[in-house]
Amino acid sequence: MEFRSEQTPPEQPEDPRRSPTLENIQQLGQINVPTVESNIFCMSVIGQVEGHMILPPQNKTTKYEHLIPQLVAAEQNPRIEGILIVLNTVGGDVEAGLAIAEMIASLSKPTVTLVLGGGHSIGVPIAVSADYSIIAESATMTIHPIRMTGLVISVPQTFEYLDKMQDRVNRFIVGHSRISEEKLKELLFKTGEVPRDIGATVGGPDAVRFGLINQVGGIGEAIAELNRRIGERRNSREQAEVPLQ
Repeated sequence: MEFRSEQTPPEQPEDPRRSPTLENIQQLGQINVPTVESNIFCMSVIGQVEGHMILPPQNKTTKYEHLIPQLVAAEQNPRIEGILIVLNTVGGDVEAGLAIAEMIASLSKPTVTLVLGGGHSIGVPIAVSADYSIIAESATMTIHPIRMTGLVISVPQTFEYLDKMQDRVNRFIVGHSRISEEKLKELLFKTGEVPRDIGATVGGPDAVRFGLINQVGGIGEAIAELNRRIGERRNSREQAEVPLQ
C-alpha cells in the first residue's frame, strides 16, 4: 500500500510588478500609506475639470462623472460627518464645474473648500460653493468671462448662449460668497492682467478682501474649521433629540 505525505506547496515568490509597496511608491511616492479611519471625506479637484469632451491623455484632469458619485456616497454615509474639498485647478468645462459646485452647495453635511496653488476660471464657483472657504496665501484665482476659442464670435445665438451661461456663473458666485456683483463684474472685465487682456488674477489675501473667500490659511485651518462645524452640528442634533419636560 502506498502512502503519500501531504506537503504544503512552496510559497511562490511575490511578483515585484504586483507588490503593494511598489505600487505605493509609484502612485504616491511613499512606502507606507496611513490608514486612519476618519469622519471627514476629502475630495480633490486637480488639474483641468473634464466634462462632456475627453481631454488629451497628457492633461492632468478631474472627471466630473467621478466626483458626483463620490459626493452622493459621502452624503449617504453616516460615518462621514464633514467634507473637505481641496482645489488646485486651472478650470475647465463650465457646465461640469457648475454641476460640481451645485452638488457641494446642496450637501447637508458641513463642507470646507481649500484652494492650494490655484482655483482659476470655473474653479471659482467650486471654491465658493462650500459652507466656508480658505485659500493659501500664495494661491491665486483667475476671474474672466466664459470663452470658447480665440475666434471672433460672429453668430448672435452663440453670444446670447455664452452671455446667459456667464450670468449663471455670476449669480452662483455672488450667491455663495460675500463679493458684490459690481466688484465681480469689475474683475471679470478688467484689462491688462491676463493673456487675453480681459479678466483679473487675484491673490489669496485679495480674494479674502474682495469677499470671494472667507480666510487665508492652509490644511490646519481647514480641518479645524470643519471640525468646529461638525461639533456644532452634533450639538444641534443632540438638543433636537432631547425630549421636552
